[in-house]
Amino acid sequence: MPDPFIDLHAHSSVSDGTERPADLVRAAAASGLDGVALTDHDTTAGWHEATEAVRQLPMTLVPGLELSTRIGWRSVHVLGYLVDPQDPGLVAETTAIRDGRLTRARSMVDAIGRDHPITWDDVLAESSEGATIGRPHIADALVRLGLETDRSAAFRGILHPSSGYYEPHEAPTPLRGVELIRAAGGVPVIAHPAASSRGIVIDEPMLRELVDAGLAGLEVDHRENQAHGKRTLLDWTAQFGLVVTGSSDYHGEGKPNRLGEHRTARRSFDAIVEQATGSAPVVGPGSRLF
Repeated sequence: MPDPFIDLHAHSSVSDGTERPADLVRAAAASGLDGVALTDHDTTAGWHEATEAVRQLPMTLVPGLELSTRIGWRSVHVLGYLVDPQDPGLVAETTAIRDGRLTRARSMVDAIGRDHPITWDDVLAESSEGATIGRPHIADALVRLGLETDRSAAFRGILHPSSGYYEPHEAPTPLRGVELIRAAGGVPVIAHPAASSRGIVIDEPMLRELVDAGLAGLEVDHRENQAHGKRTLLDWTAQFGLVVTGSSDYHGEGKPNRLGEHRTARRSFDAIVEQATGSAPVVGPGSRLF
């Protein structure tokens, strides 16, 4: 039997995707995936809707989130699979991050609005109720207003850190992020760690710290990871005994990423499920994974 198709990184409109959680899960099934992870930014609010949808589909849902962490000005995103969504420490931290994102987004829009015809209401119109508002929603507003051609162009232009409008947001360190996910019974994996043209977002001494704190793996196969960085990541996974994941980082129509364009091997999926104690995968009827 061929290896199942598993995509462990996808976003819904609860954070910065364009599809409702249920529609995301249906799209994953329609694309031939056997398993998909819902990993919205700093929230588990989409889990219930996605769970209800997957119970009608021949596939498996891996509930998760993508936790924002930071080293100085550098963002390091940590995927947390199968956490306990009610864990007090994780709930407190993600609430604080989302509040900080909202304040930061409002401040950025105010600054952009002094030079371009955009308002906070324009940005709110691009988000769903309860969504974690961030730069992608600002980007979508810029596109709708004709100020940028698409979301990617907005991130290269008006929303680029060098534009003068960019502001960092408050977030814990990667070490704290890994600790929070493990304390919530989850399995932490660093998302797209070689996506920066400047190099990998962490160095080997920091990786050692994260492994000691419970880091489980690295997302190696991702369209934004640089080729030279991927070679280092694979060396690190062998050296430290980490799982290797591959994912699309799907956002619906918000980005060019397509579901299943990069996938995770069955052995890595099984290792993640085995380590988790916070929650369990949701298995639809006829799923090949269970």
